[in-house]
Amino acid sequence: MHYDGSVSIIFDEGVSIPMNYFAHGLRFLNRPYFLAGTAVPDWLSVADRATRMHSKRVLRFLDEAEGIEREIAAGVLQHLYDDDWFHTTRAFVEISGQLTLLFRQILSGHDNVRTSVLGHIGTEMLLDGCLIAESPRLLDNYYDAISSVDAAPIQSVINRIAKIPTTRLEIFIPLFQREQFLRDYQEPKRLLVRLNQVMSRIKLSPLPPEAESVLLAGRTLVTARRNELLPSKHFTDKTHADMTARKAKTHLRIV
Repeated sequence: MHYDGSVSIIFDEGVSIPMNYFAHGLRFLNRPYFLAGTAVPDWLSVADRATRMHSKRVLRFLDEAEGIEREIAAGVLQHLYDDDWFHTTRAFVEISGQLTLLFRQILSGHDNVRTSVLGHIGTEMLLDGCLIAESPRLLDNYYDAISSVDAAPIQSVINRIAKIPTTRLEIFIPLFQREQFLRDYQEPKRLLVRLNQVMSRIKLSPLPPEAESVLLAGRTLVTARRNELLPSKHFTDKTHADMTARKAKTHLRIV
């Protein structure tokens, strides 16, 4: 693997995939290794797709973990938990469906799988853009925090959790820290460039310039339903690892 200093990061014959890193990490900027843990599942989807995180394995690791190792694993668990509820919210299902239809209108003749993928990924990227617009300074704080972590202990923890280990996070994390592609989410043309990187990554044709209009319409949809996408009962600063631990202690007291 080689990095030549260009904008794109090359892994697995693909490029850096922008996902909703900011939404996953926004509440935990004061906990850098927890924050990094929230990014791990998406990092792996770019750097090494063979290495996967599963909640049961993460929870087993958390039973004995302490310090930085616990922070990393707890962040991973938070990501998995947040994905579970986020993708089943009515707002996400409806907005991703609306974006799918809008993309389909400008991509006549292409199959529905492509446009449904665009609806899903586009909603996530636009949500990050909405959150960044609300609090631009927090994006600087995000990158300050994520740039302070060391890749080596993160990869070590992930290899103790995963069935299939990886050697690629130590290479990829510094590139993620350097590229800072979330800064492109505020301008439709630059966001389209990032979305086309996703298309390249999953071996689909790039989107035409007309797709900018879909992203503009999508931004309006996402902004209007921001609170429905991130309901307060789920989108809190209480971590799933802590809530799980409290439930376990309560169960033990009852038993």
